[in-house]
Amino acid sequence: MKIQILGTGCPKCNQLYQNVQQAVDESGTDAVVEKVSDLNDIMALGVMVTPALVIDGQVKTSGKVPSAEDIKKMFEQ
Repeated sequence: MKIQILGTGCPKCNQLYQNVQQAVDESGTDAVVEKVSDLNDIMALGVMVTPALVIDGQVKTSGKVPSAEDIKKMFEQ
């Protein structure tokens, strides 16, 4: 699984990264987590509001910070 956190490094972006790491650790999911901060790359994914969470190329959230529990549920979708 490839997980991308889109954002420029704001506090919400950092919190989303921490929540994703927690969700991956707790669920035992085999995932590669990457931060994407380049605005051109973010816009290429169709995201206009950060932070955003992308799982396997699909934008799951934009403009909010889901909890680790909510992120774990997204892994199953």
